[in-house]
Amino acid sequence: MAPSAKSSATKKPRKPRAAKTPKIAVVASGPSDNTNAALLERRQRAVPRGVASAASVFVDHAENAELWDVEGNRYIDFAGGIAVLNTGHRHPSVIAAAKAQEDRYTHTSFQVVPYEPYVALAEKLNALAPGDHDKKTLLVTTGAEAVENAVKIARAATGRPGVIAFTGGYHGRTLLTLGMTGKVTPYKKDVGPFPSDIFRAPFPSVRDGITVQDALTGLQNLFLTDAQPERVAAIIIEPVLGEGGYTPVPFEMMQALREICDTHGILLIADEIQTGFGRTGTWFAMDHSGVVPDLITVAKSMAGGYPIAGVIGRADVMDAMEPGGLGGTYGGNPVACAAALAAIDAIESEGLLARSHEMGDMFRARFAEIGARVAPYRMWDIRGLGAMLAVEFVTDFDSATPDGGLVKSICAHALKRGLILLACGMHGNALRIMVPLTASDEVLNEGLAIFEAALADAIAAHAV
Repeated sequence: MAPSAKSSATKKPRKPRAAKTPKIAVVASGPSDNTNAALLERRQRAVPRGVASAASVFVDHAENAELWDVEGNRYIDFAGGIAVLNTGHRHPSVIAAAKAQEDRYTHTSFQVVPYEPYVALAEKLNALAPGDHDKKTLLVTTGAEAVENAVKIARAATGRPGVIAFTGGYHGRTLLTLGMTGKVTPYKKDVGPFPSDIFRAPFPSVRDGITVQDALTGLQNLFLTDAQPERVAAIIIEPVLGEGGYTPVPFEMMQALREICDTHGILLIADEIQTGFGRTGTWFAMDHSGVVPDLITVAKSMAGGYPIAGVIGRADVMDAMEPGGLGGTYGGNPVACAAALAAIDAIESEGLLARSHEMGDMFRARFAEIGARVAPYRMWDIRGLGAMLAVEFVTDFDSATPDGGLVKSICAHALKRGLILLACGMHGNALRIMVPLTASDEVLNEGLAIFEAALADAIAAHAV
């Protein structure tokens, strides 16, 4: 289990805003029978099955850490739109900033007519990112797009083609990013071949008996067998594995990677798409280790629910591409830029970095207590940084066999009781916590009580 890191925030968190049920004007877009069952039937006819949904209910409106479906049922949201809502659903200042921008203009394409919100957000991200060197930021739309551009920039800056990623890492679903993603099902299944010059190194894993030294030895062996270091442009790593199981990179591993990169002229890319903007209790998860990467990819909670992503990096590296080599029609959308600036301000002004540590401590203690009482010898690990936590389940402690079936059952029973949970891990046997950092203690405790009941339901069902 990863130790808790000390908070870098000094401000006392404000009292989380109270949940309100907003008045929503519903615009009819189909049959008047607007039930979950009717919408699910329409979805199955209109949307490809490859687009999976964890829940079988359809949202009508949401506020902070709660949402309501089209039938009026209330749910506590521990998924946060897959770690997108650190500032909660519909944060008032984020919504206000987006609406104010919409009243001025919504799109020109920054490559045609530039605008101040893009520049202001780039300046803010440059200031927040670790390291005292000069930085520049490229804004795009999705996390996968950010990762692809980081690789392009690294190749242009070094004149090298190779990229090294790690077992269990997740970097996107485009063909290039899938080549770096280290998990086959469901992401890579049946869609190869993938781009060349992408190599896989072992990730340190207590479960698999892979120590930090084993992982580093594996990387050195990769240099000897497949990836000539002089032809490697970048090493990319998530500071905390996302889809791979919410496992933090040991700090000594990250420090060793920095040394290896410096020795061989390789750029270190930190994929902070899921870990950034307060999720782990610091602006970026790299802040915990003290290691400064050359490039950082960001997205998800940067804009409080609006689609935007980016690459932050050393100015000399970011300037490697020729004019026109970077960009995209919607990259750095002005409405999303305004929302991001407001979301970052909310994280600062509401003390959400400190709140992440506070929530992480609460969840760790409650999970340990609930596991010992309700599911002895099934809750194998509680791990993470700050409020980016996972609880891993096994069939028994002796074999430590991953129990993805139990986790799937927990999620299903939790949904029935009004709690949204998501699984992760190579075997789908870990529950990950991505609840908004703005959630009140009252809502968190209610959600934990539902989790306890759902766990008991799932244990009972498995015992039959």
